[in-house]
Amino acid sequence: MAEAEVLSGLDNELGWQRELYQDLHRNPELSLAEHRTAELVQDRLAGFGYDVQRIGGTGVVGILANGDGPTVLARADTDALPVTEATGLPYASTATAVDESGNIVGVMHACGHDFHVASLLGAAKLMADGRRHWSGTYIALFQPGEEIGAGAQAMLDDGLAAKVPKPDVALAQHVMPFAAGRIGTTPGPILSAGDSVRVTVYGKGAHGSMPHNSVDPVVLAASIVMRLQTIVSRETKPGDFAVLTVGALNAGFKSNIIPDRATLLLNIRTYDMGLRGRIIDSIERIVGAECEAAGSPQPPEFGYYDQFPLTSNDAAATEQVTKAFRAHFGGEAVFSMKPATASEDFSRIPDAFGTPYTYWTVGGVDPGTYREAVKNGSVDQDIPANHSPFFAPTIDPTLGIATQAQVVAALSYLGADDPS
Repeated sequence: MAEAEVLSGLDNELGWQRELYQDLHRNPELSLAEHRTAELVQDRLAGFGYDVQRIGGTGVVGILANGDGPTVLARADTDALPVTEATGLPYASTATAVDESGNIVGVMHACGHDFHVASLLGAAKLMADGRRHWSGTYIALFQPGEEIGAGAQAMLDDGLAAKVPKPDVALAQHVMPFAAGRIGTTPGPILSAGDSVRVTVYGKGAHGSMPHNSVDPVVLAASIVMRLQTIVSRETKPGDFAVLTVGALNAGFKSNIIPDRATLLLNIRTYDMGLRGRIIDSIERIVGAECEAAGSPQPPEFGYYDQFPLTSNDAAATEQVTKAFRAHFGGEAVFSMKPATASEDFSRIPDAFGTPYTYWTVGGVDPGTYREAVKNGSVDQDIPANHSPFFAPTIDPTLGIATQAQVVAALSYLGADDPS
């Protein structure tokens, strides 16, 4: 069987994979600045025999053409977060960087992208070494800038779709805070669409002791915050998923000066693109109406940024990969997961090709630790989630499981008829 033959060398690869993972964890890089990471990935892929390209600045693609057959694209994201690590691990990051606002921030792989890189590189090595057991083309794609929703588009803007063969299927995975050794799949929506919105509303400044001379944008913004809550509670059908968060409200600098404007930063999450459009329309309607009611001297301004597409798994691809997972890992290891409220930009890549895709999750928590937290009803309190400064997936068996998952998923297409 193809996967047994290709995976027979896994134990020999896990040693360098562990070292590479710890190196990446010690040396994280912010979105679109993953220069060292890209060099490491590029060198490894070239050493494995892949045709390697840099695409989209810090994006790296390795292509392994191996005769007739399907083309499979497997993707890992590479960027870290502006988070100061607090895990206390011996390989913890102490890195800092200057963010887009000019602030010095701690940098940490607080979302598991170091695991994604190490596992996909391990899979790439196994696929290269075991090429006589499969036929087709394997593409290992390492994407920058996922955390800001810009990396996939950067690769597409740099001609990705013209520089690599069109894949027949695209694959991606993510380490998550549930028990290591388990894998979650689902057809349809698995990650929400996400949009951030910058809303600027205008007033008329005045002395704090003379509010009658003002159009107060602070009061206006407060009214908007309250009214926006009704979009989910009163305009969205019960049972339909939507989140609308006001993450920031900024106005003024002194207690005795009424400012002339206020800025609100909003975040939207949905699983339905039609609902997403209605929420955006409602935001603009409510903000415009509140500005008119307040006597705002000029219309509000809306800026849309950090926009993430819906990640919605192709049913047939998900069924095929899930079947392969169940056969390899055992039925109890694979479960049907509920859609998560986080967001991703991976789907931009297969969507640009018109290619079906499937995206699954891999547990990263020590199984005993997770079972104890479940028993105590304290998972949310005791198990650090992605983006936490305490996020620390257990290396074993997570790294081995994630590497196997990439190989098994790819071979469900490429190794259906083992050429050996």
